[in-house]
Amino acid sequence: MARIAGIDLPRDKRIDAALPYIYGIGPAATRKILAKTGIKPEIRVKDLTEDHISKIRTMIEQEYKVEGALRTEINMNIKRLMDLGCYRGLRHRRGLPVRGQRTHTNARTRKGPRRSVMGKRKKA
Repeated sequence: MARIAGIDLPRDKRIDAALPYIYGIGPAATRKILAKTGIKPEIRVKDLTEDHISKIRTMIEQEYKVEGALRTEINMNIKRLMDLGCYRGLRHRRGLPVRGQRTHTNARTRKGPRRSVMGKRKKA
């Protein structure tokens, strides 16, 4: 089993489909990594040699920030915005959409499930 950046890659998948399991590496980064290391994207993870795995591992360690370090950096950026008190920081603090989406309707993912208001019925 290939273990790269603390993640066990699925054995039966192709390497180009397995590398995006690592947080911070997407399809584009996967293509670049495989091109630079000279590994064919069709190879299954279980068929990789130790040499292939070490090449991929060193490439990721040198050129990409992944997993815990990346999560920490993103959380620190959000915390910095909240400490500054800028508009984006306030939106993060209140749990509302940050990038200008409407909130009158929609935005249920950020706002959570609807809370019913008691006594809102119209009198007949």
